[in-house]
Amino acid sequence: MAELLSLAEAQARVLEQIAPLDGGRVAVADAAGRVLAEDARAVVDLPPFPSSAMDGFAVRAEDTPGRLPVVGRVAAGVPAPRALEAGEAMAIATGGVVPDGADSVIPIEYVVEHDNDVEIRGTVVQGDNVRPRGGDVQAGDVVVPRGARLGAAQVGALAAAGIADVLCARRPRVAILATGTELRRPGETLGPGEVYEANGALLAAALATAGADIEALPAVADDKAAHRSALERGLNADVLVTSGGVSVGPHDLVRGLLRELDVREVFWGVAVKPGKPVAFGVRERTLVFGLPGNPVSSLVACELFVRPAVLALQGVAEPGPVYQEGRLAAAVRRNEQRDQLVRARLHSSDDGVVLEPVTGQESHMIVRAAGAAALVLAPRGKGELAAGERVRYLPLA
Repeated sequence: MAELLSLAEAQARVLEQIAPLDGGRVAVADAAGRVLAEDARAVVDLPPFPSSAMDGFAVRAEDTPGRLPVVGRVAAGVPAPRALEAGEAMAIATGGVVPDGADSVIPIEYVVEHDNDVEIRGTVVQGDNVRPRGGDVQAGDVVVPRGARLGAAQVGALAAAGIADVLCARRPRVAILATGTELRRPGETLGPGEVYEANGALLAAALATAGADIEALPAVADDKAAHRSALERGLNADVLVTSGGVSVGPHDLVRGLLRELDVREVFWGVAVKPGKPVAFGVRERTLVFGLPGNPVSSLVACELFVRPAVLALQGVAEPGPVYQEGRLAAAVRRNEQRDQLVRARLHSSDDGVVLEPVTGQESHMIVRAAGAAALVLAPRGKGELAAGERVRYLPLA
C-alpha cells in the first residue's frame, strides 16, 4: 500500500478541487446560515440621524449647569418640533432625533424637574449620550463581507443598514448513501448479524448545520447492481457522501464502482485515527467522499473533510477545519504513525477550556461519542500528551 497522506495534505487536496457554486438573491429575512457571494453594503447611514442614547433632555453643553425651560418633546420616530435655541432644553426619548442646536443629552435621572423647567446641577460634556449620524456605518460601507456565513448578528446588521436582499451562494445538494447488507432502519426488528443504520442520520445532521440541502438515499445491501444504481443517483448531487464499502474486503464495492462510473480518485487512505480508509474523488464538478462504515470514523472524517468542502462550495472565506485551544484534563497516548482525534467533553475554568477525554475511544462506540463535544487533535508521535498540556480541538457541530 502506498504511504498514507498526512492529514494536512489530504485536506489541501480536497479544497484545491473546489470551485464555489453559483449564487442568487435571497431576502435578508431568509438568509440565516447562507454565505455571501459579494460584499453587502449599507444603503443608509446608521444611525441615519443623530439620536439620543437615553431618555432625558437635549441641551447645549455650554448651558450647563443651570435651570432651563423645556420647550418641546421629541418622541422616537418623529422629527424634533424645531431647532433648540440657546438656554433651552427639550425632553427626548431613547432613539429620538436630537434637534439641531443641541449637542448632548442628559439622562432624566440627573435632572430635577420644576413644572416646565429642568434644573441641571452638573456640567454636561458635549456629545454625551448622542449617537452621531453614521456612527455605526456609513452609506456604501461594507456591512458584512463576501465569504461570511450569516448568523443572527449579521442578519440584524443587514436589515438595520437597509439591505433587503443579498447575493448568496446556492446551498450545496449533498446525497448521503449508507452501504451494507447488515443495516436495518431504527424501529425494525434486528436479525442475527444485523445493526441499526446510524451513519446516514449522523452525516445528514452534521452537514445540514454546514448549510447543505440533504438527500438521504435508501441504504443498500452489498449487491453490485444495487450499489451502482444508488451511486449513479447520488452523483447527480454537488456532493456524494457514502459510508462503508471503501476498505479492501470482498464486500467493499464502492471504490471499484465509482471508478467504473468515471469518478477520478484523488486519494484513498489518510494518516488519521479514526478514519484512515477515507476516499475522495471527483466527477466533473461533483465531489465524492467515501467514508468508513464505523460511525465514529464517519463522524471524524466528516468533520475533517466533508464539512470544510461543503462550506468551501458556498464560498466561506475560511472553511476550516478551524481549531480552538484548550487544556487536557487527562493524559492522552499518542499514535506514532497517525494523527489522532480524541473525543472529549468540554468544561470551562478560570484558565479557559478544559478537555476531558471520554472513556471508550474505539471507532464503533458512537454512544460513548455522544457524550463528547470536541475532537482533540493528538499529533502523531511517541509518548503522550500530558494532563494540563495545551492542545488544539475541533468543536463538534
